[in-house]
Amino acid sequence: MSEEDHDLLYEHLQQVKDRETFKAFITALIKDRLDSIKQEKINPSSPYGPDANGWENITIEAFFEAALAHGAPIEPSWESFAEFLYCGKIYE
Repeated sequence: MSEEDHDLLYEHLQQVKDRETFKAFITALIKDRLDSIKQEKINPSSPYGPDANGWENITIEAFFEAALAHGAPIEPSWESFAEFLYCGKIYE
């Protein structure tokens, strides 16, 4: 994943304010994951670190365990739920 792509995903996260921007973030997160899978098929990363796009958690159960370990939102909002999902990607 290029630095530009990472910045774009983070930019989507920062822009979440309502249902539409939340959907745009989810679309970007999906694209990021699919790109990561594609890159891993070409050039696999070490099993001891994140994959090509920085995904620390590549199974659904690991993804949600990491999101929960980072913390479920106390005050639910579009922004906090987007952050919850983003942390499923990056939290170890």
